[in-house]
Amino acid sequence: MGFLGAGMAMATAATEEDTTRLCDLPEACVAHVLALTSPRDACRCAAVSPCFRDAAESDVVWARFLPPDYRAILQLHEAPARRFPLSRSGSTAGAVSAASSKKEAFLGLTDAAVLADGGSMAVWLARGSGAKCVALSARRLSLPWEDGELSWTWTPHPLSRFTDVAQLVECTCLDIYGRLPTAALTPATAYAVYLVFATTDAHRGLSFPDQETTVSVGGSAPSRYTVCLRPDTAEARKFRGGKGTNGGVNVKGPVLRGDGWWEMEMGRLRTGNEAVAAEEVAVSFEMLGWYHKHGLVVEGVEFRPL
Repeated sequence: MGFLGAGMAMATAATEEDTTRLCDLPEACVAHVLALTSPRDACRCAAVSPCFRDAAESDVVWARFLPPDYRAILQLHEAPARRFPLSRSGSTAGAVSAASSKKEAFLGLTDAAVLADGGSMAVWLARGSGAKCVALSARRLSLPWEDGELSWTWTPHPLSRFTDVAQLVECTCLDIYGRLPTAALTPATAYAVYLVFATTDAHRGLSFPDQETTVSVGGSAPSRYTVCLRPDTAEARKFRGGKGTNGGVNVKGPVLRGDGWWEMEMGRLRTGNEAVAAEEVAVSFEMLGWYHKHGLVVEGVEFRPL
């Protein structure tokens, strides 16, 4: 090897020795970067190398993904009667506590929801983002003629997370309203709102497309959908005298969930960057038309991040 070749080889070796690799960075630096991503991205980065895996397991990362009030949620999580698994496999989610690592706490709050506010509300975290999910039970909703003996009945349901659900016995005017403080949701997050329901075999009057849902935050203009709980063209035509069912309007239909309930998207919203005192999300479901309706079973309303 000539003098020039030897010099170039020595320079290359020196350059390689002076190069700083990612794994040469302090673990705290890598953890700080991962904390600026998302739970999903942090888990993916853990597979890159051992140094990334160690950083991705640190409390610095997972503390960033937990909500500020996670300790209060964990206190509820420790009581078996107050939590239920989100998985439909039938397995029982284990309890986590304040003594658990931050990652264990996060995963525990995504595997199982906890009942809060006297059992009338359920809270859990979305695994992909860490945003709060909230379910309001039927007890937290305003139901029409709820004091009337022939309107609604409260009954346990084997598939429900809550003590009881509301079953519609008979009514002609059907309106359902609910409210939730925006402080109960994650700031700067887009949400969809769903009515969670079922129907009895003998349901009637739920197949008409003249049904409307709204979702609004504070005094903002509402997100408004035309929906139909139980699309049934034949029944709709019979009660409309053979006329069409929707007049060309795009009608949203229900979706069957893995837990056996049906859900209907009611609208969407986006929370502000900071919580506003006394600000609420208002949701509503209304069935137009004065005809007899029965057989609707309402479990509640869910707020889930998009």
